[in-house]
Amino acid sequence: MKTIFGPINSRRFGSSLGIDLSPALKQCNFDCLYCELAPAVTVDAQENVVSVEQIINELKGHLDEKIDVITITANGEPTLYPHLDELIDAINQIKNNTQTLILTNSAMLVDERVFNALLKLDQVKLSLDAISNDIFNKIDRPHKDIRVEEVVKKVQEFSKIFTGKLFIEILFVHGLNDTKEEIAKLNHALLGINATRIDLGTIDRPPAYNVAGISYKELHEAALLFDRELPIHIASRIHAEPNYAKYNEEEILNTLDKRPLTMDDIDILFDKPSKERLKNLIKEQKIIKKRVGNLEFLLPATNARRKRTK
Repeated sequence: MKTIFGPINSRRFGSSLGIDLSPALKQCNFDCLYCELAPAVTVDAQENVVSVEQIINELKGHLDEKIDVITITANGEPTLYPHLDELIDAINQIKNNTQTLILTNSAMLVDERVFNALLKLDQVKLSLDAISNDIFNKIDRPHKDIRVEEVVKKVQEFSKIFTGKLFIEILFVHGLNDTKEEIAKLNHALLGINATRIDLGTIDRPPAYNVAGISYKELHEAALLFDRELPIHIASRIHAEPNYAKYNEEEILNTLDKRPLTMDDIDILFDKPSKERLKNLIKEQKIIKKRVGNLEFLLPATNARRKRTK
């Protein structure tokens, strides 16, 4: 399967060319309630591994000067990829002025090899949804032996050494980590982290489980509870710049499988012929629509069938 998808206009990181380090199946050490992917048993290592050579060969065919960032991600957790250090070295040799970014749940920072590999990147986004063990376990449903206090300690340590841009993301789930008590604990932990930006978000894409996000008003109220010196940002869809890229049918299906999009997203991402291909795929019922709150997302029919509610 292909490892490269996009480019897509990220709300926060610009024109992003994605690298999926687990294209064939979900391989993750978390089974988060809010995950866009179908639920799966957690793992502590990848069994289905793509070669560095394949990834780099595919990347070379898609990389150009219009790409702002090469985003390392996965159907699951990218830091479980066993050749991560080698891959980052190889990307750095060909990326020129393009930035490198990884999206990770932070848990593997306790592994010294992963910790040191991430230091070679330009940007790192670390998730930190909760500080209390019970809430962390409920939301992120981690693999056995992962302890949130150890993860937080390593995030703080990493932030003191990392010379690139460090982003922290907190995703609020209604009724779990949105209490004043848990926000106070998050605030205390964040004061020990040197972050470029702390993004507060909530569920705005079809989740794996039957959970709900919080409103923008509630996000704003939560933001006010954090210390003024923290670089808090409420993640938003606005201010996205048009991309108007060309996508064939396979690329449309692949991109929507990795990241369900709204028509607003499509309007700034796809050129006119690509939008016509999308319409045909919708007519053929290969792509369906799913509403989450006030937003309607487009995703492959096969993706929807993989999901379930609990």
